[in-house]
Formats: sequence, C-alpha cells, structure tokens
Amino acid sequence: MNEKKELQVAALENGTVIDHIPSDKVFTVVSLLDLQNTDGNITIGNNFESKKLGKKGIIKVADRFFTDEEVSRLSVVAPNIKLNIIRHYEVVEKKQIVMPDELKGIVKCNNPKCITNNEPMQTWFHVVDKEQGILKCHYCEKEQQKDNIKLI
Repeated sequence: MNEKKELQVAALENGTVIDHIPSDKVFTVVSLLDLQNTDGNITIGNNFESKKLGKKGIIKVADRFFTDEEVSRLSVVAPNIKLNIIRHYEVVEKKQIVMPDELKGIVKCNNPKCITNNEPMQTWFHVVDKEQGILKCHYCEKEQQKDNIKLI
C-alpha cells in the first residue's frame, strides 16, 4: 500500500493546501473562503514553527480548488501565502500568492463620501505599495492600509 495513503489526516488525494498563513490570520482565511460551511474534509493546523513567520498556520481542503477571485481575496488578508495543488496525492502545482496590482469588488472604501458607498457600483482599488499593503481607491483616491480594510 502506498505510504501516502496511510496518512489519513495529513495526506490529500485531491485538493488544496494553504500554507505559510500568519497564525493570527488562519481563522480569517477560514471565514473568507467560507470553509466552515464546506461538507468536505478540512484540516486546520495553527501555531506551527516557521523560520520566516515565527508561527504559521496551514489549511488542507479536500477536493477543492480556489478561483482567481478567492485567491485575490486571500492575498489581501494574508499576502505571501503558498497554495499547493494536490492531485492523486502529489503536488502538481505550487503558487506563491501575492497581492495583485488592482482589486475589484473585494475591498470596501472607508471614505463614506466615495461613490462606491453611495451608488450601486463595484469598488476598485490600485495597490500602491504591496510591502506596506497600501491601497488607493480608483474613484475618490483615498488611501487605506490593508490592516484597516473591510472586505465585501
């Protein structure tokens, strides 16, 4: 029998492993991806030692592969996470998640006078500084830090 199949909890036949999540963001990621309402197997680990982060979290989701929109949403709350795509117990693809240059329909503008808060239209932000997580609204040009944003 294949050794990987004997690891009931650790091994995934097919699905996605979200790795290098900052420990304080693990449950934000669970909520953001609505994993609490998923019927499939999910393994959540937190506070593992990490050379880069000090402590990290990991989430394994069986039989689920995330859309580009979901990945963009993830990049806002936990930039620099890694996605490992698993098929037949093998990693077939590794993705380093980075914040895109633009975010549409993901973040709420914190300017109450912004047109996106007063008219039915999609928000649109330009990522001014990926390192610092600074976003600038396309419409009102108000800047906001990623730590102070509200996701839609």
